[in-house]
Amino acid sequence: MDEEMKHYYTVARIKETYWRAEKLGINTHIGRADRHIIRVLMEYWDEGGTIQWIAQTCPELGDIATGARNAVRGGAKACFVHGGVMDHLFAQKRMEEVVDAVKMIHDAGMPAGVAAHNPEALEWAEENLDVDFYMCSYYNPTRRDDNPEHISGTKEWFRPEDRERMVRTIRKLTKPAIHYKVLAAGRNDPREAFVFAGRHMRPSDAVCVGIFTKYRPDEIEEDVRLIKELVEKALQR
Repeated sequence: MDEEMKHYYTVARIKETYWRAEKLGINTHIGRADRHIIRVLMEYWDEGGTIQWIAQTCPELGDIATGARNAVRGGAKACFVHGGVMDHLFAQKRMEEVVDAVKMIHDAGMPAGVAAHNPEALEWAEENLDVDFYMCSYYNPTRRDDNPEHISGTKEWFRPEDRERMVRTIRKLTKPAIHYKVLAAGRNDPREAFVFAGRHMRPSDAVCVGIFTKYRPDEIEEDVRLIKELVEKALQR
């Protein structure tokens, strides 16, 4: 699936997706701090686009600092440490690298965050880091102890107990959390997934929803419509 998405999402299609999202009231994109995304965003902004960018560092660039510098130069509004990297460094007991990265992002004048699939890594961050936000994955599909990067073709697990464990951790966090992988890469029913996320989101939290419009061209519109419906029902209670 990841290779198929690479072929489908040309620069033109990515920009088209931004424009569609903007018209629907979506104002933020969470994406990698690599040269490709930076170039696409530059074109989109030069054409008048207004969606803001929260940057994720990229493990293939070699170190966290390089990704953070890309985020600063590329016009990101905030930057966070890649979840696989956070899991990996936590397993390897090398968290001083995360401390340095958070400081560097702050020194550049941007809000700094960390992502993780392992709830224990986020609990460590709560006790030891001065972050502005967290990225909290509902699932821990692959172990990152030996390699921070996702390897294409690797078998993944999306266990219900992972989701329950993560929301328990989120309740302990004192900074805003962005809930992600809520749809379990298309495995969860969207209505059930959004209802679950809504029940466990605090007032300052947000949700990151991935899309793939090749087979469902109206997926963005469907997601927005469903979320609005659920919010309206919640307000009527």
